[in-house]
Amino acid sequence: MIESRDRTAPRRPATLRSALVIDDHPLFCEALTMTLQAGVGVSDIVTAERLSEALALLETGPEPDVILLDLNLPDVNGLDGLIRLKRAAPGAPVLVVSSMTDEGIVSLAIRAGAAGFVPKHSRTERFRDALNAVAAGEIYLPETCAHLGKDQPRADAAEAVDRLSALTLQQARILELVCAGKLNKQIAYELSIAETTVKAHMTAILRKLGVQSRTQAVLLASCANFTELLRGAGREA
Repeated sequence: MIESRDRTAPRRPATLRSALVIDDHPLFCEALTMTLQAGVGVSDIVTAERLSEALALLETGPEPDVILLDLNLPDVNGLDGLIRLKRAAPGAPVLVVSSMTDEGIVSLAIRAGAAGFVPKHSRTERFRDALNAVAAGEIYLPETCAHLGKDQPRADAAEAVDRLSALTLQQARILELVCAGKLNKQIAYELSIAETTVKAHMTAILRKLGVQSRTQAVLLASCANFTELLRGAGREA
């Protein structure tokens, strides 16, 4: 299923020549690389097994024409990875390729800025259709989500995604370390910045998230985590 993209979105090249594939399964990466080369004609393909590796590549190399992302990576579990990629490469459309096809997750991924969503078990033709749609500036959705517009995601998870998307890349890194239980001093050391800078960022983070404390910020961030989303979906079933 293909939907029109917002006219304010950046225009993409009609032909995709370069891609960054982020997935921790080597065999799937190899198969997806072959699909990109043979099915769509993408010639320059770089792969990464972790989000941190992908972000490092984006910092030092050119922005690819398209990014293909598995949401469930060893160093991230949730939509935080997608949100951080959109900040690191704002001009590159991100096509989510995942085995998690719950409609709530698909909807939230699109809300967080994904250019499309393709289930991992899809046939080669589906991947080709999705990539062609992305190249044309369209949003691609799986057929099973044809009524996605009618089934809104949980309000708390959707609101969390919107608020987290407002953070800068550095603020997102700091929040990630806060969620890991790090203190300001430890965060400053890990990011090679002054502790006063961390405190200033924390003030901005709390304001953007609309919360009063670090604990509340961590709880809000957890709403964008798949575990929390699926647990909530189970309560509503």
